[in-house]
Amino acid sequence: MKSKWKLFFPCYFAFFVNGAMVLLVGAILPYLIEEAGISYSVAGGLLSAFAIGNLLASFVNPPLAGKIGRKATIVSMSALIPLMWLIITWIPPVPVLYAAFVLLGIGRGSVSIINNAVVNDNSDGKPAALNLLHMTFAVGAFLSPFLTSLYIGAGMGWRAVAYTVVTGSALACLFYALMELDYNWPKESKKAQQENKEQSKETFYKNPVFYIMGFLLFLYLGLENCVNGWFVTYFKSMGIMSSAYATNLVSVTWIMVMLGRLLTAKLSTKIDKNKLIFSYCIATAAFFILLLATHNLAVITVAIAGLGFFFAGIYPTSVSSAGAVLKGSNTGMSMFLAIAALGGIVTPQIVGVLADSFGMTAAILVLLFNAAGMFVLSLVNLKVNSKSRLF
Repeated sequence: MKSKWKLFFPCYFAFFVNGAMVLLVGAILPYLIEEAGISYSVAGGLLSAFAIGNLLASFVNPPLAGKIGRKATIVSMSALIPLMWLIITWIPPVPVLYAAFVLLGIGRGSVSIINNAVVNDNSDGKPAALNLLHMTFAVGAFLSPFLTSLYIGAGMGWRAVAYTVVTGSALACLFYALMELDYNWPKESKKAQQENKEQSKETFYKNPVFYIMGFLLFLYLGLENCVNGWFVTYFKSMGIMSSAYATNLVSVTWIMVMLGRLLTAKLSTKIDKNKLIFSYCIATAAFFILLLATHNLAVITVAIAGLGFFFAGIYPTSVSSAGAVLKGSNTGMSMFLAIAALGGIVTPQIVGVLADSFGMTAAILVLLFNAAGMFVLSLVNLKVNSKSRLF
């Protein structure tokens, strides 16, 4: 148990810092726009660059770990996080900012990939260790906006928060370096290699569920990334709340995400997962419409809380719903997750471009398409799955 704790603690600590870092990206965006003098379009591109880097991590890590070992890989990749944050605080030229956000995304994705692999490989098939891992991420995400508003309220500025994340991520990198971790990924047996060849012949792409759930998650990640990345800027542009209040609202989202995940874990054992997805998508659309339809702070707070609560179960339950179609196919899962990830890359950029032309308040309205599309696709999914009927 003691040896496992030595292995797990660096992963838990790094995921805690990772959660704080991800939310900080959206929290500092208004200040970055102001100090760097960039447009909403460019700012949206930075959010997309961060999402692109997160996606690229899936392609960078496996070959790199195969050559230098996963310990060297995670130490070098996690080191990108503090280095890139330092560069961002210097407000370099826009091309350098784009590169920094891509590399920051690669660092964030690499930490996620290797943390999940290490904890999963050493938890004896029990889900408790992985659940705790993802809970530490949510705690970091919850605390980050509060820390940001506290620092800024004390007159220390957004850079002070960034330097705190730099310190935490540098410590995480050091903990990885001290970890007793094997130096190479487990080599696949001939049997596993043969199974992979057979998997490539599978016809998952002929199943409509693959596309229904893939594009549902495309829309979902676009909506989620914009809530995390754009909504502090959106609330600030409305002129009815302080930056501190707007930042704290994002923390409220993550409190509700934690509660929503606990509820989903309980409900998924009793209620059909496709019905759960449909219910969550209805609730998400309702709370999002409520959020856009009012300037009342109390109603906005309730709407944000509701969004976070029902956001929580959509992604994991949707992946589970498509699981039967993707079972045993590495190619299918990679394509499925890539379709989903593209939503988080494209949507923030679209919002940024529209904000330059029509203003942030009008640009956010495009996300109604995401909410409506999720509702429609979740309904179609119910119809396609014979075991899931409305009545």
